[in-house]
Amino acid sequence: MKRRQFLSAATAGAAAAAATSVIAKPAIAQNAPTIKWRLSSAFQPSLDILWSASELFAKVVSDLTDGKFQIQTFPAGEIVGTAQALDAAINGTVEIIHTASYYYVGKDPTFSLFTAQPFGLNTRQLNAWILAGGGQELADNFFKKFGLVAFPGGNTGTQMGGWFRKEIKTVEDLKGLKMRIPGLGGEILSKLGVLPQQIPPADIYPSLERGTIDAVEFVGPYDDEKLGFVKVAPFYYYPGWWEGSAGLHFMINDKKFAELPKTYQDAVKAAAAVVNQDMIAKYDARNPGALRRLLGSGATLRAFSQEIMEASYKASQEVFAEISAKNEDFKKVIESTTAFRNEEYLWFQVAEYSYDNFMIRQRRTKSD
Repeated sequence: MKRRQFLSAATAGAAAAAATSVIAKPAIAQNAPTIKWRLSSAFQPSLDILWSASELFAKVVSDLTDGKFQIQTFPAGEIVGTAQALDAAINGTVEIIHTASYYYVGKDPTFSLFTAQPFGLNTRQLNAWILAGGGQELADNFFKKFGLVAFPGGNTGTQMGGWFRKEIKTVEDLKGLKMRIPGLGGEILSKLGVLPQQIPPADIYPSLERGTIDAVEFVGPYDDEKLGFVKVAPFYYYPGWWEGSAGLHFMINDKKFAELPKTYQDAVKAAAAVVNQDMIAKYDARNPGALRRLLGSGATLRAFSQEIMEASYKASQEVFAEISAKNEDFKKVIESTTAFRNEEYLWFQVAEYSYDNFMIRQRRTKSD
């Protein structure tokens, strides 16, 4: 598909409208350079929504540059693993990665906040903060310290609380529990006695099956169904308070990005904007059916108790204060997201919550 054809078709959707807004250039010149990049994804093709984001990104970039800018995509482990992807982008082993920044909290806990803040922003709020609330400027300043530029590249929406081998009713039930959970969520739960485990996606199911871990959180019904967790850990908890939103990013070596012609840079930004909207649309469309199938396969749906939620919230505030006291970047970002969240809920409780709450009650009176 040629660039003009793509842009014409794209005006039909909100995602493509966001893309075209950053492309205000003449058609790509015939003598524009041919450039080939490599993109390493943090995900395997079996997780089709997460993996296909990289393929969609590469396609849009190619379409917008009349095929002059080609990006070859590689799943996790083919060039580097998920844990090594950040370093690969920093040192130029690959030009670009698609990943969740909270995988790299070992380098700096601030990485976590651009994916998910426990008890933080929901999906719409995260996008609003990044795109219109000063979040992108904070991200630019932070990622620049690592030789990177980063653009939002998808969101899973609020995640589930995970799969457990046994019921978890009280804080006492959490003590000694070995749970796969990345980011700040694991650090917070450790204050409640959980033993957090850092395990890449490909190794989660075998660890759960062997009993190496007692519980796992991943994403939500659509992906969790594919990974088969219900077979070995039937208790399915919600909500994933550590991920009220889970944003992903395209992270690019800043020197490589600076070398691109301006029109190619714009194509990269436009492609990321398309992916950012496409991913959440797919998850919202596919999670309901997957949840029904999981319940039909034996999943027992449970909400975290009020006791656990309140203890987790208290522990999260302690962790944030501890990190902020010694990390200025973290302090700046979390102060920004917290202030933005509090202001957003002034509006959401008036309109969004009231509407959703009414419609959920209506649904329950008419169906299961």
